[in-house]
Amino acid sequence: MNADPTRSSAESFAAARRVLLRAGDLHGQALRDALADRAEEWIAARAAELGVVEGSGFAVVAVGSLGRREMVGYSDLDLILVHDDRHRDRLADVADGLWYPIWDAGIKLDHSVRSVPEAMKVAREDVTAALGLLDARFIAGDSDLAALLISSVRNLWRAEARMRLPEVIDAAKARWERTGEIAHRAEPDLKNGRGGLRDVQLLDALAFAHLTDGLGRLDPGRAESPLRTAYGDLLAVRTELHVVAGRARDQVRAQDADDIAAALGAGDRFDLARIISRAARTTSYAVDTGFRTATNAVGRRGLSRFRRNPIRKPLDEGVVEHDGEVVLAKTATPSSDPGLVLRVASASARNQLPMNGAVLERLANFASPIPEPWSSENLSDLLVLLASGHELIAPVEALDATGLWERIVPEWPVVRDLPPRDAIHTWTVDRHLLETAAYAGALTTSVSRPDLLILGALFHDIGKGRGGDHSVVGAELIGPIADRMGLWPDDRDLLVEMVRLHLLLPSVVTRRDVTEPATIAWVADQVGGDRVLIELLGALAEADSRATGPGVWNEWKASLIGGLVERVVDHLGGRPVPTPEPIADDVRALAEQGGVRVHTAPGDGPNMTVVTMVAPDGPGMLSTMAGVLALAGLQAHSASVRTHAGAAVDSFVVMPTFGSAPDAQLLRQRLVAAVSGSLDVHDALAKRIADRKPAVGVGSAAVPTARITPPPRVAWLRSPEKERQLLELRAQDDEGLLARVSAELDRCGVDVVWATVATMGATAVDTFCVVLPDDSPATRERVAAAVLAVCGGRS
Repeated sequence: MNADPTRSSAESFAAARRVLLRAGDLHGQALRDALADRAEEWIAARAAELGVVEGSGFAVVAVGSLGRREMVGYSDLDLILVHDDRHRDRLADVADGLWYPIWDAGIKLDHSVRSVPEAMKVAREDVTAALGLLDARFIAGDSDLAALLISSVRNLWRAEARMRLPEVIDAAKARWERTGEIAHRAEPDLKNGRGGLRDVQLLDALAFAHLTDGLGRLDPGRAESPLRTAYGDLLAVRTELHVVAGRARDQVRAQDADDIAAALGAGDRFDLARIISRAARTTSYAVDTGFRTATNAVGRRGLSRFRRNPIRKPLDEGVVEHDGEVVLAKTATPSSDPGLVLRVASASARNQLPMNGAVLERLANFASPIPEPWSSENLSDLLVLLASGHELIAPVEALDATGLWERIVPEWPVVRDLPPRDAIHTWTVDRHLLETAAYAGALTTSVSRPDLLILGALFHDIGKGRGGDHSVVGAELIGPIADRMGLWPDDRDLLVEMVRLHLLLPSVVTRRDVTEPATIAWVADQVGGDRVLIELLGALAEADSRATGPGVWNEWKASLIGGLVERVVDHLGGRPVPTPEPIADDVRALAEQGGVRVHTAPGDGPNMTVVTMVAPDGPGMLSTMAGVLALAGLQAHSASVRTHAGAAVDSFVVMPTFGSAPDAQLLRQRLVAAVSGSLDVHDALAKRIADRKPAVGVGSAAVPTARITPPPRVAWLRSPEKERQLLELRAQDDEGLLARVSAELDRCGVDVVWATVATMGATAVDTFCVVLPDDSPATRERVAAAVLAVCGGRS
């Protein structure tokens, strides 16, 4: 029996494809073009044999990879047989004549038979099909019929894209949930993962409907867009992936990575991973910005006749919310405001709002460098950003995508996209550092130095990628970083030791008996007898483990490390007892003059002010003074609370949320009114805070709806004076916290003798020396519960 010539021709096409893949002399676009040429030649020839020619009422149209001429080794053939409904009697024969030879030759085929109205109906009902049809390209047959189909589906998409945008975004998010992020996965899905090929194709579709016109340099319609380079890199990797794997595959497996890298001339698998990660980062940032740009465009065009301009809500100095994004205030000048980038990023993390793409481009082009050493305000803004939990990741990734993060941390490029050297790590090194900082953010109330904890978390692996022991290399790097950021010498040294010793505790608990006195003494010696350092290393070990991968941190490891930390602290004599700060001579003089007085002096930073308040001592004076400052929009970064000559003498280091330095005369007038009873500062402050919250049922992108925050903690510390007790509060700082806590202590009948207050980034660490109504366990428990309730926690 003679062989079927039709099948033979399809098999010859399959054989030709195999020859191309095995020869190994074609790569990249040349290989993709050759594969597409072979496919089109066979399809055109077979179509002609079936009478699918000009004027026949039939056409073959390619979509998918062949439609885009991006065929890789084992791509499916995605074909549509289009008909004009005049020859239904021939339809089945023509379709079978096309499809069966392809199937018989073992080539994967995705096919459909449609008239133009049927294709339009499918496009209206299925957004995925509509997006796929945008790639349609004529292959054979009736070119006019094919052109009608192509123009019809594209015009339909232009007309309906705005209406269908929510469906498109939801579908993309569902796909990301299934496949994860390409940039940080050890074995990424190049096609479907977040930041992959499908996302660029999706942006192309939005650009086709003119929904990404505000994307600037990342607009996919621009030939010079970095998005085109990213797409080309991912496509090149996918091309070689099919060749190396010898089958259709979209996920880069570790065992194939070295061969793919060699074929691309890209070094080894670690170099390949950085290429993939860099491309995926660019794409992820572009698709995030593109979705927001498209959503805003839809809102403006659809509702512009009915709504007023969105309200610009202040978030920080020079930073406002506008239309659900963080943007610059109209008066902001990036070229003369070095801290603006940090304030924009911290406002984004704090309020869970994305940063406007055009604003980031403006900052990238015009922002001035931060003078070295940094001011305390710049360091504080960085700490607020880092203490935001996992909300910090999106802003930092956006800064990194626009070159701004590298200006803040010049050492970052070495760890950027650096793949892990062992399988236990889930993330690339740079993402692992951010994840560690995010987990550390939930532990800031468990340590006495939350600022050093999150800095240590961010930089603990900064020495990787440079050769040698990364702990030693990192310790050498972190010293200059700390100097640049303006840390005090003692804090610098502590941070250096954190990085150098960050693996100490995990190593000890897996190799030695942590209950042995010799082990405890040896660890105490390793940390130089520093009780703060051992506490920080314990919290860092937890954050580092949680950021490494699932199951790395567990109850067993937590009990071993936590127990070891406690034993070492006890071995070193317990935790230090806070002491009051002495009163300066000039402040004593103010108190001795009597009356109500307010004095201001410049602080360490350009926007910092030292406000000293003096008033006759009495119940509630601390909460009154703190309330006056909060009402004036002043954030208290530290405070010293004492009494002298019958007067309350409270000094606060404050910074305005917006605007200029505080006016001493205005503060005194408000303090006089509060002391006299004509102004209820607590009621006024509560009303102002309530006014800023959205009404029930009214959505506000600027107000976080769900957020993991570090739990507030209250502890009773050992006091050297029997009649006085030390209450320590660690809590996330917010507007008027000190005023509310001190007012609650007054309501509990607690007399505050002195207090030291410190805000480290986003965490308040406050110590109150108090006299209780009675020194009983029940009273202590009642007071602690009341303070925790004020901070949003539980006893």
